[in-house]
Amino acid sequence: MTDTAQPFDISVYVVVPPRVLLLDVAGPIEVLRKANIEQTAVRFTVTYIGPSATVGSSIGLAVTGVAALPERLPDQALVVIAGSADAPMENNRPWDEEERAAQAAIVAWLKRAIRPGVRLASICSGALLAAEAGMLDGRECTTHHGCMEDLARLAPTARIRDNRLYVEDGERLTSAGITAGIDLMLHIVAEAAGHACALAVARYLVVYLRRGGSDPQLSPWLEGRNHIHPAIHRAQDAVAADPSRDWSVASLARLSGASPRNLSRLFNEHTGMSVTDFVNRMRVALAREMLAGSRLDMEAVAMRAGFGSARQLRRAWNRLHDSPPSAARPKMALGS
Repeated sequence: MTDTAQPFDISVYVVVPPRVLLLDVAGPIEVLRKANIEQTAVRFTVTYIGPSATVGSSIGLAVTGVAALPERLPDQALVVIAGSADAPMENNRPWDEEERAAQAAIVAWLKRAIRPGVRLASICSGALLAAEAGMLDGRECTTHHGCMEDLARLAPTARIRDNRLYVEDGERLTSAGITAGIDLMLHIVAEAAGHACALAVARYLVVYLRRGGSDPQLSPWLEGRNHIHPAIHRAQDAVAADPSRDWSVASLARLSGASPRNLSRLFNEHTGMSVTDFVNRMRVALAREMLAGSRLDMEAVAMRAGFGSARQLRRAWNRLHDSPPSAARPKMALGS
């Protein structure tokens, strides 16, 4: 039977300021374009908006066809504010009155349009416009390292982080300089469309999938993925999609198009772990999610994650974690 389910649509509005940094737009939105190709469950619909129909860019190329700032945004919309260049390539002139008026129009619109249920994401110096609109007051946030002082002045109650690729605080998302916008958008795609989609997009863009936020540890679903070898990615994608399956080196070798011996060698060389270690890591990650999000007993979790018994799960778990599997249960569930 053909799947006729309609995709979940996420409306994305990209605010194009004067002197827009093109990479702040092209990088993150290229992530969304590729995400729309990789899967059909979620559809990112992008509209470029701003106070001017035509905007000069950081590299001298004009951006045209920019729609007017809408009076109202749909529920669950995502607004992305791109940054601006201090000095565009074609000149080094100071900001003129028209450009300053455009910035003021964006700030005024943000104050009117952003409400609960609408997410706001800033790229690079776009955080300054969000801050001027009061969108980052009391929030944890970040921006380009060259804009930290300005951000602190515009949002004195914000908790500014200067060592993050991006920061997510509720419905406010901010990213550091320029290419960090790609990292932020990969994070958004992973949340909306899944890790497999984000990984595929990252590989297409030939970038590492890095984690930001307060957690210094790499997500277990992303460990061993900072390479561009297609045969290993094919095997890893298959395991990540169904960790509980009875994966053998031979079966993964057939999927990847390599011999079992060569796949084993490639895994050790490019991921720093064996095929079996990778499979067990994915199973432990799946078990951790089930322990945190369900009331299944340990034996049921072990079986659903692909282990033969709870004892096997604990043995694999203890190789990766200092605390026991029971520590992954939510504290509120203890004694309930």
